[in-house]
Amino acid sequence: MRIDNSTPDVQLFEVGPRDGLQNESRVFSVEEKVNLVNRLVQAGAKDIEIGSFVHPTWIPQMANTDELARKLTQNAPESDVRYWALVPNLKGLERAMAAGIRHIAVILSSTEAHSQSNLNRSLAEGLASVKITCKHALAEGMQVRAYISTVFGCPFEGDVDFQYVLDSCAQLLDFGAFQVSLGDTIGVGKPYQVREGCRQAIERFGSDAIALHLHDTEGLAIANSLVAFEAGVRNFDSAIGGMGGCPYAPGAAGNVCTEDLINLFHSIGQSTGWDLDQACETSSWLHQTTGITTRSRYYAAWLAAQSIKQASNTL
Repeated sequence: MRIDNSTPDVQLFEVGPRDGLQNESRVFSVEEKVNLVNRLVQAGAKDIEIGSFVHPTWIPQMANTDELARKLTQNAPESDVRYWALVPNLKGLERAMAAGIRHIAVILSSTEAHSQSNLNRSLAEGLASVKITCKHALAEGMQVRAYISTVFGCPFEGDVDFQYVLDSCAQLLDFGAFQVSLGDTIGVGKPYQVREGCRQAIERFGSDAIALHLHDTEGLAIANSLVAFEAGVRNFDSAIGGMGGCPYAPGAAGNVCTEDLINLFHSIGQSTGWDLDQACETSSWLHQTTGITTRSRYYAAWLAAQSIKQASNTL
């Protein structure tokens, strides 16, 4: 059953079709991706990042994003779902526009080494490129969201200057991004560190302007989500089944699981607009038809409960 909740207490931004699938070894067909996205919509997703317009030699799993976007955006004017795509530069923006995308994401790193590895450009070059991309996107009436990677720890440089992260947020918002997602790209953020960083960001920019993008490398993503919520964060990125990682961040695990976040927030009385059973059904489909193993703790419990129910019905 689709939940009708236009103003949930917590907003979940689903990144599985992009950040999740980009780290899988096999390339999913357009039909499989359309099926996944439609299932996410049925579960309650309002914002879905469907892919990225990068060169296929960089991330071959995203090579069919153009075709996917065209199929999904055919009915976009009649839908309340926003389909997002990551664009690395003006060429990516042009492809996104040609495919019918009206909502884009841009990205910066928080360290020089990660910027060179992930984006093949310096921090200064990245900032200049994002500024130009935002300017052109806004001129076309598009909505822009921004990411900052490795905000709580870099795989190459270690500790990150969080003041630099905050200053980058200010610049991205000045460029016209409506929201900046703080990315714990390699999943090394600790609860008190995350809480303090989020507190500073919310205090400076307000809760609507800040989102949190967590990976679960050290098993702290749910704990970090809870302390971030207590610090005022109300926008969280997640991936169905906990898919994901980062091709340019050695050791990074998957994103925080959508099912686990839904369960967390529902358990403390916060609405998300998602149907938890439908989310689990989507993970079940993902595993059974594509072979992806879900990392969701709640899904494992849900699956066990389904097995017990089926066994009881046969007695």
